[in-house]
Amino acid sequence: MGKNALKQIRESFLMSKAELARKAGVSPITIDRIEKGMDCRMETKRKILLALDYKLSDKDKVFTI
Repeated sequence: MGKNALKQIRESFLMSKAELARKAGVSPITIDRIEKGMDCRMETKRKILLALDYKLSDKDKVFTI
């Protein structure tokens, strides 16, 4: 399990887990697990990045610390 900045980024947008999940097309449980440092599929990361209006090249800013 690795660290990531997803929670801080999501909160900086004043976005709830449910709102991000809905926008990304994943479950709120998935968002919760990722924020706790659990790994996820590349497709899920892509959906989250796009939902946050990040470029795919910004993946290291969100998913690794």
